[in-house]
Amino acid sequence: MDHAELTTEQVLKRDIPWETYMTTKLITGTCLQLLRRYDKRSESHRSQLLDDDGPAYVQVFVGILRDIFKEETVEYVLALIDEMLAANPKRARLFHNGTIVDKDIYEPFLRLLWKGNWFIQEKSCKILALIVSARPKPQDGIVANGEASNSKRKITTIDDVLKGLVEWLCAQLKKPSHPSRGIPTAVNCLATLLKEPVVRSSFVQLDGVKLLVPLISPASTQQSIQLLYETCLCIWLLSYYEPAIEYLATSRTLPRLIEVVKSSTKEKVVRVVVLTLRNLLSKGTFGAQMVDLGLPQMVQSLKAQAWSDEDLLEGLNQLEEGLKDNIKKLSSFDKYKQEVLLGHLDWSPMHKDPIFWRENVTNFEENDFQILRVLITILDTSSDPRALAVACFDISQFVQQHPAGRIIVTDLKAKERVMKLMNHENAEVTKNALLCIQRLFLGAKYASFLQA
Repeated sequence: MDHAELTTEQVLKRDIPWETYMTTKLITGTCLQLLRRYDKRSESHRSQLLDDDGPAYVQVFVGILRDIFKEETVEYVLALIDEMLAANPKRARLFHNGTIVDKDIYEPFLRLLWKGNWFIQEKSCKILALIVSARPKPQDGIVANGEASNSKRKITTIDDVLKGLVEWLCAQLKKPSHPSRGIPTAVNCLATLLKEPVVRSSFVQLDGVKLLVPLISPASTQQSIQLLYETCLCIWLLSYYEPAIEYLATSRTLPRLIEVVKSSTKEKVVRVVVLTLRNLLSKGTFGAQMVDLGLPQMVQSLKAQAWSDEDLLEGLNQLEEGLKDNIKKLSSFDKYKQEVLLGHLDWSPMHKDPIFWRENVTNFEENDFQILRVLITILDTSSDPRALAVACFDISQFVQQHPAGRIIVTDLKAKERVMKLMNHENAEVTKNALLCIQRLFLGAKYASFLQA
């Protein structure tokens, strides 16, 4: 049987020789009694035993995982724990019961994450994420694993566990152990764990955000919709953490989120994306980018749809108000700068507005003529004829309006780039490249006679 395709049901059909383990002193007589009472019994019977004596069973399971290394047995005990938690996730609290303080409950699962086959890794990850999330908040003198902090014995601390888990999850996102389940398992656990500030920090330090961004793309199958939802849930949780926001700002996260919200009909996906956009709206240049990417119009069309989720409706209203404020705040030069930096040049009114150029030409001096340099780079890198035409026109406007425009543009080696475009196949590009070259050669004194 391929371990990668094993199911909990198949594993639980095995007969484990518990008596032999007692004979060889790998388990105690008490353990054997508890196992005989529990193993192969009906769900209602096992449920009653866990209600009556849950911590004792947890102690038995963790003890076997610590002391017995036979693969079939390890898989079997993980399947028992998985089944127990699947029936009632609140049972994860049993692992933190005061009667099992002498046990290092995390260590076996953390070790198995890296040592086991796929079945063992997947179950260990799932179980660890649940029991870590269910831990009580630490109090003075006690660490979250239930051991007094002045104890001499080395014990796996909660920080060890969270760090180990995040490392494993990032490794799965980079190079999954299982071709179809590695990434969904990792994202599913992250959606639980990123509520923890320490996990957000480790995840960002390990460059994990970069691994999530490509997973934000429109989904069609049920399985891929769930993965998309959980990925967006992770991004939403990261949108509360400043260092993660800095990374999101420099990646293609925003256009991807907007593409998802435009094409998704699944309410839970739309809700989590809208709430993420709401969080990002006030950060850095996100608001301006959202305006540029057409989000205000999209919010209008989303509001016209019949959603039942109140959080989504409230999120859309807040997003709408925030975007309106952003549009008001953006000066014409801010809008222009945003357009250039995103490379989305078009004939918006400001390009041909003489007042815009007269009032803003000195703003081009900011950051060592950053915007002018970007316009010149667009001449080299863009394949969009409209963007090339507008860039040529804007450079010619700068030459005409700035007292040293001709010298600055010549020093930045723009002349050669514009001349190349005079042979462009698009008439709009050649026309504006010619205008630019004429202004560069004639200088400001005569350039004003040339009209676009």
